[in-house]
Amino acid sequence: MASVELKNLSKSFGEVEVLHQLNLTVEEGEFVALVGPSGCGKSTLLRIIAGLEEATSGEVLMDDKWVNDLTPRERNIAVVFQSYALYPHMTVEENMGFNLRISGLSKPDIKQRVSEAADILDLGDLMKRKPSQLSGGQRQRVAMGRALVRNPDTFLFDEPLSNLDAKLRVQMREEIKRLHQRVRTTSIYVTHDQIEAMTLADRVVIMKDGRIQQIGTPTELYKNPANVFVAAFIGSPSMNLLDGRLESKGKNKTLVLADGSNLSVNTKPDLPADGDVVVGLRPEHLKLVQGKGTKNVLSGSVDLIEPTGAQNHLKISLAGQSLAVVDSSLAPLALDDTIKVTIAPEQIHVFAK
Repeated sequence: MASVELKNLSKSFGEVEVLHQLNLTVEEGEFVALVGPSGCGKSTLLRIIAGLEEATSGEVLMDDKWVNDLTPRERNIAVVFQSYALYPHMTVEENMGFNLRISGLSKPDIKQRVSEAADILDLGDLMKRKPSQLSGGQRQRVAMGRALVRNPDTFLFDEPLSNLDAKLRVQMREEIKRLHQRVRTTSIYVTHDQIEAMTLADRVVIMKDGRIQQIGTPTELYKNPANVFVAAFIGSPSMNLLDGRLESKGKNKTLVLADGSNLSVNTKPDLPADGDVVVGLRPEHLKLVQGKGTKNVLSGSVDLIEPTGAQNHLKISLAGQSLAVVDSSLAPLALDDTIKVTIAPEQIHVFAK
């Protein structure tokens, strides 16, 4: 296993700068996900770490050793790509052992490593099959096995589940998580899917326009997003973002929304100054009001109901904006019903405008 450190890393293609002075440390044995919208630079960053792309400036260190000029082989990394890139004329066993064979490893050693990887990934019954006889999930496991047999210091994953359907993605997420829990190899995982990043990684790096917006554990990012972009990106359904005004009333802080509704908010050191702000309300934190006397109440009419089985996803009109609400009580509602929702003060997010 190896630690990976990036210092003031930048990358330009001609006059277009795609990565801007990035700094990141991945500890030995840690699983870190790079996540962000298309074009944010996450795959370019992974290719630079792998040695497949050259940084314009800055340093890449592995175990505190400068590796900018080393080839991928010399960095002892293994990459699992979106494309399986399996040899169609070879069996699973031959595909997994191919890189070891061209490296000159002895046949007994190759057989042992391939067998160990097959046991970890539950490929034992598939070893004599060819790629055309495998499902998409099985092919991706073979691609992971081919990387695993090399005993790399670092695993790099470049959107490996994008070609799979929703059910297989969930299954393969579990496979990758179990693999990391078992072998504990330092892993860096690129994805545009925030659910994938949150469920897999020890820490998540949120990127936008070639810059790191926030680094933290999934829980930290969910509970304490650093800015509006992170707040909207993390969570499903996305956080509601409303225009509001923050006012001080003695020791208390109040948010005034566009429709005149008032929300009490906890006073915290990181609250912005009084004035115009962006108010963030997570749909799952909004609860339908039961009875009277409830504080922090918002009222609106229902304009969309999406049953999902365990929950109803609602959209309610509030001061010309659409507010998403996740209702776990499965209350019997109809379109155009007027409902009231409430939220606890500690669950309200406030961002400078």
